[in-house]
Amino acid sequence: MSSKRHNRELVKLVRTTRVSRTVTDDSIYQYLSALDCPTSLAVWLLYSNNEHQQLVDLEVSPLNYLKAYQFRDAYAAVQFLSKSDFLSLAVSKQDAAFEKFHHYEEHCKQTNGRFRNLLLDPKYHGSSVWLLNATARKIEQILGPFEPERWFDNANWGPGVTTLLKGSHVSAVNKFHSENGITRDLYSLVGDLIPIAYPGWWKHLQGENPENPFSFQLGNRVVTVPKNSKTDRVIAVEPGVNLYLQKGLGAMIRTRLKRFGINLNSQLNNQLLAKKASKDDSLATVDFSSASDTISTEVVRALLPPEWFQVLSACRCQLGFERGNLIRWNKFSSMGNGYTFELESLIFFAAAQAVQELTGSTGEISVFGDDVILPKSDFEMFSEFSDFLGFVVNKRKSFSSSYFRESCGSHYFSGFDCKPIFLKERLSNAQAIYRLANNVRWLSHRRNAHYGCDSRLRRCWSYLYHRVPKPLRFGISAGKGDGGFILNFDEATPVRARDGIEGYYTSCLLESGVSQNFEGTGLLLARLRALPDQVFGSNRKLTAPARFQQRSEFLRDALDTRTVERTQGNSYTLRGETKLSVGRILVHQWYNLGPWI
Repeated sequence: MSSKRHNRELVKLVRTTRVSRTVTDDSIYQYLSALDCPTSLAVWLLYSNNEHQQLVDLEVSPLNYLKAYQFRDAYAAVQFLSKSDFLSLAVSKQDAAFEKFHHYEEHCKQTNGRFRNLLLDPKYHGSSVWLLNATARKIEQILGPFEPERWFDNANWGPGVTTLLKGSHVSAVNKFHSENGITRDLYSLVGDLIPIAYPGWWKHLQGENPENPFSFQLGNRVVTVPKNSKTDRVIAVEPGVNLYLQKGLGAMIRTRLKRFGINLNSQLNNQLLAKKASKDDSLATVDFSSASDTISTEVVRALLPPEWFQVLSACRCQLGFERGNLIRWNKFSSMGNGYTFELESLIFFAAAQAVQELTGSTGEISVFGDDVILPKSDFEMFSEFSDFLGFVVNKRKSFSSSYFRESCGSHYFSGFDCKPIFLKERLSNAQAIYRLANNVRWLSHRRNAHYGCDSRLRRCWSYLYHRVPKPLRFGISAGKGDGGFILNFDEATPVRARDGIEGYYTSCLLESGVSQNFEGTGLLLARLRALPDQVFGSNRKLTAPARFQQRSEFLRDALDTRTVERTQGNSYTLRGETKLSVGRILVHQWYNLGPWI
């Protein structure tokens, strides 16, 4: 049998392989048995007896533990099913999400009322007065003057749906081709600037509808997405053009924060500081409850420079559709808005800096969204000031008085890695088993301080390994995805490459995006938008308006003459659609996890 035919047979086997429903339950039992602690026993008894509501409410407190390994085992047991979508709960996750949504909308309404009459607010006294002014001063220093050229130059599409486009065809190609949704507030601000900033796109929009190139949208659309076992997450789907320009504002804020040491492109600093704090107890990690749902409009108005506030406000939606009902937002921006993440990072960073200036403390401050790290001595004042601003500190996930710290997905107890793994869905096919088995193996590697693997988890891993048909038990190296089981070199026995090529070949299951051919202006605009700055010959000595004009002229000329190198061809990848294949990948250096010790 030829290799191509053999691979087709393997792909067919992958597609037809179905895992018994009992495999999920048995895997949960094997995993919890390996942890072998009172909490893991409690988790299994609650799960097996269908007491799922009690299961998701079960928590462990680091204050109750002195030994890192004891907390690590209990924490791993409780977190394992905390994001599962197959638990039976009394209240639907969507209903729980909307109940929480309405609660925080009312909370923002009250905060707005307080800030409209600050002198009558009982919380507006003492340190709050000084901190509010200091935070506004620091935000103004960070943002600097608003630069419209930077805004239009940084605008970009997000990967998700919009009010007019959904499904698999939400790539930049289709958005440039047919997305024209905009609110009237934003149009009144940029309607005359878009033909100057984006001449090619404007010409294309006029070709579709010369009289009215834009489709005016009344507001955004409120929907829910999965979050954890207890509740879904409420987000808002924005009009396309609004989102495009929101992303530009987010990029501007991100750039300015980086000048002050806050890099929102990486979580590494927060993760390293969380580990440090768990050992020397010098820093506190702060987490907020629904931070993006508690950014009140009047708080943003009080903190941001007027010019920045006006532009941010024009880009957002003031109205929304929630399950068919039209609502007026009390929050300034929600999840789904293109600048919410950067805006909340900016506010929390400036607030933490203001607190540190007032207290005179020393120590590093790091922020990534609503994950804040600051000196432990500032924790109480920062929490009080956050409450004054309308934010709700999550006491369960904020740590300042134990050996445990958690930030940006890193979990440490006295410097020991306690990061858990999660079973989010039932095991139904070979790919799901690959993912869980690899997570178990990585966990065993971390539990053994990255020297070999913890042998207590071997039985669980072995059970999963043997649930996959033998022809599909591909052995791959760590860092090569989840197209097989992560094995050591001797276990995987890869084939040495020949003909002067250094490395080893190993077979694995490959998942690639489905592409679709496209001809039209939308494709060209998307290719041009993706070009790096070097292509435009940008001269950093030029003023921002001059650079912007240079870029606009290049784009217009390239579009008119169709002279652009199409390195990606005339196709684009469909969102969420993939195809499977079995092939060989070249591994230059095999990463061994070590033996099961």
